Amino acid sequence: MGKPTGFLEVERQDRGYEPPAERLKTWKEFVHPLPIEAVRKQASRCMDCGIPFCHNGCPVNNQIPDFNDLVYRDHWKTALENLQSTNNFPEFTGRVCPAPCEASCTLNIIDTPVTIKTIECQIVDRGWEEGWITPQPSPRGTGKRIAIVGSGPAGLACAQQLARAGHAPTVFEKSDRVGGLLRYGIPDFKMEKHLIDRRIRQMEAEGVIFRTNFEVGKNVSVQRLLDDYDVLVMAGGAENPRDLDVPGRELDGVHFAMEFLTQQNKRVAGDPEHQAAPDGTISAKGKHVVVIGGGDTGSDCIGTSNRHGAASVVQLEIMPEPPARENKALTWPDWPLKLRTSSSHEEGCERDFAVGTKRFIGENGKVTAVECVRLEWVTGDDGRMRMQEIPGSEFQLKADLVLFAMGFVGPRHEGFVEQAGVELDPRGNVKASVSDYRTSTPNIFTCGDMRRGQSLVVWAIREGRQCAQAVDAYLMGASKLPR
Repeated sequence: MGKPTGFLEVERQDRGYEPPAERLKTWKEFVHPLPIEAVRKQASRCMDCGIPFCHNGCPVNNQIPDFNDLVYRDHWKTALENLQSTNNFPEFTGRVCPAPCEASCTLNIIDTPVTIKTIECQIVDRGWEEGWITPQPSPRGTGKRIAIVGSGPAGLACAQQLARAGHAPTVFEKSDRVGGLLRYGIPDFKMEKHLIDRRIRQMEAEGVIFRTNFEVGKNVSVQRLLDDYDVLVMAGGAENPRDLDVPGRELDGVHFAMEFLTQQNKRVAGDPEHQAAPDGTISAKGKHVVVIGGGDTGSDCIGTSNRHGAASVVQLEIMPEPPARENKALTWPDWPLKLRTSSSHEEGCERDFAVGTKRFIGENGKVTAVECVRLEWVTGDDGRMRMQEIPGSEFQLKADLVLFAMGFVGPRHEGFVEQAGVELDPRGNVKASVSDYRTSTPNIFTCGDMRRGQSLVVWAIREGRQCAQAVDAYLMGASKLPR
């Protein structure tokens, strides 16, 4: 390493935020990048630890110590080349990835991991500013045409890799804009959408064709794509949200998180209200909001609700409150279960744990309250731990808007998946192995959340890249694409 004693001499410093009162006034990103010299100092903290456990934590196999060393030595362009050799879209992961690499960092044993995510983001942001990132079209084509269904991070990574191998990929997206949940699931205050548009322009210059407002299984049949293309890649998401079947579910004001988040993203994109919310506006302005689900999607609902001007926001989680600090001896270098406070939580939210939802109460067809109950873990007759209600612990929360952010149970089966005739795994995902990503139907491959279930952007990029390598090897007999 360039500075073996860097971790002893330099304190951890991460990017700062705009104060909550200021950032709630806008839908823009509110992170303050570090000065270049500060980033170099942070990169110098990457120690010569012998075994880079950060590699174990990073799904796309970023060569983290290498680009840290290059940044410290002020070789930014070479650091960018190294980073993009494993990750097609570092500006996405540098903003929305939870950074499992930092959890695996040797310095995380003492809670001061290298600021890997910040360094990654500033490498790629500087690359765009300096004009170092340009299209990389293949010098010659193979004549092979690939249809990729789904334009989320898995489909985009797969398409870019295949185009660079000389194939002709076409990406089909059922929405009006490219990006999948990057576009309509992640709020603009976490990742502005011009970042996606910039990559799309690069990919189009590399030979990728995009078809929006094009739902496979509805606008065009799977068989038609198989007739017209050499290979079909199923890269859709796990779009089927987990529902809550309790009394009062039908009341007005009870919605899935994605209905709420998508509308706001369309407004920020400039769509008129009748296009952003064709089925009716969902607004948190002046309302008492209850978010059910304690993950990232729930956090996004909190940040969006506060920007709308909600009267109050309460987030409910069915699991017990995790510890403030993990037991390093038991968990490191694996991803730890601990209490995480997001920037949206800091903007104003009450959090409650080990709470179950019994029913929704309403007046005149509109939700007015949520009836809840406290839960505890007990040992069942079979020796397994299970949750049960605590007698007499029922309570009510005032609610004008309830948002389900409890995750997704898998891909939607009607239409596209049914027409593909592919075998499903026991969880309802499209079945395929990570060795070849091939489904049970000839000439059909799959990757991303449609194959593995609800997951992270960084896992989707990994699967898209690996699927592209598998498709290339299938078509050409061998592949020079990295896995």
